[in-house]
Amino acid sequence: MKRHLFWMIIVISVFTVSCLAIGVSAEPTATDVIVVGAGATGLAAALTVAQRGARVILFEKQPYPGGTSSFAEGVFAVESELQRREYIGITRDEAFKVIMDYSHWRANPRLVRAFVNESGATISWLEKEGVRFIGPKAMWYDGPRTWHIPEGYGAGMVKALVAKVKEKGLDLRLATPVKKVIKESGKVAGVVVEKDGKEVEVRAKAVIIATGGYANNKEWIKKYTGFDLGVDLFPIGNVNKTGDGIRMAWEVGAAEEGMGVIQILRTGPLLGPGLKGIGGHLEPAFMQPNLFVTQQGERYCDESIQPNFTFDGNALARLGKKQSYSIFDESAKKDMMEKGTMTGMGAWTPPGTVLTKFDEELRMAIDKGNPNVFMADSIEALARKMGIDPLALKATLDEYNRFCEKEHDELFAKDRRYLRPLKGPKFYGVRTFSAFLGTLGGIKINQRMEVVDRDEKPIPGLYAGGSDAGGMYGDSYDLFSAGGTLGFAVNSGRIAARSALQYISR
Repeated sequence: MKRHLFWMIIVISVFTVSCLAIGVSAEPTATDVIVVGAGATGLAAALTVAQRGARVILFEKQPYPGGTSSFAEGVFAVESELQRREYIGITRDEAFKVIMDYSHWRANPRLVRAFVNESGATISWLEKEGVRFIGPKAMWYDGPRTWHIPEGYGAGMVKALVAKVKEKGLDLRLATPVKKVIKESGKVAGVVVEKDGKEVEVRAKAVIIATGGYANNKEWIKKYTGFDLGVDLFPIGNVNKTGDGIRMAWEVGAAEEGMGVIQILRTGPLLGPGLKGIGGHLEPAFMQPNLFVTQQGERYCDESIQPNFTFDGNALARLGKKQSYSIFDESAKKDMMEKGTMTGMGAWTPPGTVLTKFDEELRMAIDKGNPNVFMADSIEALARKMGIDPLALKATLDEYNRFCEKEHDELFAKDRRYLRPLKGPKFYGVRTFSAFLGTLGGIKINQRMEVVDRDEKPIPGLYAGGSDAGGMYGDSYDLFSAGGTLGFAVNSGRIAARSALQYISR
């Protein structure tokens, strides 16, 4: 779930040092295909173009490749060879129906089908490109095992693909932002890039947009989602994602689809106004399905939805302040530190992770004056520290404990395996926030990843994929198809490349 910002710093540092030398010194002003963005979508597209013998230039505005893909965990696929060897029988038909039903058929069915059908072969392609996989995994107990996790997670996959780009001598130009798409006589004819403070035209027969969305664009986030970026919604693993590709596509006539769909989740306690970072053992402790309450001291969801972070994030997002509190007691803390967690947080902290550093990280947060971490000797004292009415929180806790003792949650029908009473003597709480892993739409495309206009007609020579493209989702990210974001990135890049090559060969 791309949660550890520590890894963000490490990955960016490594790629900045190791990849600045990849860009080819020659500066051709024409090529067959231009790819805008060097994340998973762009890398897959550029490699596919080169493998078919065509010329390609890959532009990236950051000084390193990878983008948000470096903080992903796994790739969606069905009917892959890895699944077959593990006796996993999920079919393409089944996966297609799950995705479409989840979206209430608001997703583009032909696009979804193209993605699903390509997914198994893409895992084999990635293996040939040097990506090694830990294996197909599930996101929660008995969940669908569509989540193909690479060694080193997304960063490991990016590293392998960048190595192939370097090995093949592809023209990768880092720190070179694309400013606009050139369209002449109704067809795409190249792009304008910024080089040394000057704008330079680079001609091409086809352009593939893969800039990764608009997660850092405050104006668009407010306009399309209603959130205030950095106030009640916090991006994780996104840097300088301002929607460049989406804007450029719209400027040449692309239709809009999927704006406002974000990969939302609940996180804390180290995110929030003026705070950065996520604790390695503090974070998963408060993500456990104990007791979640509002500022009014009331439960607002079945806490056992937590492993499906979309459900968890949606439940929080409907609250007025987009904040809640996670509470547990000393006995729960002891179990987590000695026996391990009940549920996991992606591949980073799977179920059963022993949180030996919890006390250390808690004390550090309190000593540093973190305003989102609380500890008290009674539930009433905890409530006062959190600014909650003590009587209201005490009544909620008493009701919850009664449900636990009866092994039946009469309010939200919580899974009884997670109904454990919280009786003290000490209580812990954190304020949790709405966060997101990226935006999931903007440019309308068809199943060939061709960018289409408002009349559904393809714009000749223009393609898009990954988080710039809409049509894969309804209103929420689908975790029943775990690995969908990174999976769609790689698959859409490959499909876009093949479509572009067919176009230029006419």
